[in-house]
Amino acid sequence: MSLELELKVKVQNFDAVRKALSEAGAKYVGAVLETNTFFDTPDKSLLAQDKGLRLRKTCDDHTGQEHFVITVKGPAQAGPFKSREEAETDVDDGDRAAGVLQALGYRPELSFEKRRESWTLEACKIELDELPILGRFVEIEGPDEPTVTRVRDRLGLANLPSIKTGYITMLACHLQETGDTRKAITF
Repeated sequence: MSLELELKVKVQNFDAVRKALSEAGAKYVGAVLETNTFFDTPDKSLLAQDKGLRLRKTCDDHTGQEHFVITVKGPAQAGPFKSREEAETDVDDGDRAAGVLQALGYRPELSFEKRRESWTLEACKIELDELPILGRFVEIEGPDEPTVTRVRDRLGLANLPSIKTGYITMLACHLQETGDTRKAITF
């Protein structure tokens, strides 16, 4: 497993961030529509251990090409940014992968769509994410805290509070608070 280290902030729109990315010489990678489905056991044993099991489908905005990845996330670690162990593997068929997970006793708990625009700067991946219900966020994932902090500052995001909560947790809390029983959140 590798260590994922990311900083996430909420923004009203992406205009200033895109401008800062361009001025800093960042490289535009592309844009996708993601569908993220999180699985757990009927007794929610992964949630109880602060772990996650996700099947992600991405559809490239330009080519329409689909890609599937299974991700296992370990418990959150202490620190100023969101950090946790993570292991991923590509799969060829999302439906078959979901079937394998279900055969192992995991059930889909919540699925949500996310529009993601990806950039790179220095050794960091910068994601401009838009989600239904939640809004717009910028994620900066990098090799270490100093690099992530430097990129955050270059993008003019230093004055925004860092969010350590994952999108799945934010959505689940919103659904619980509002009494919404949906299992899929889409645009």
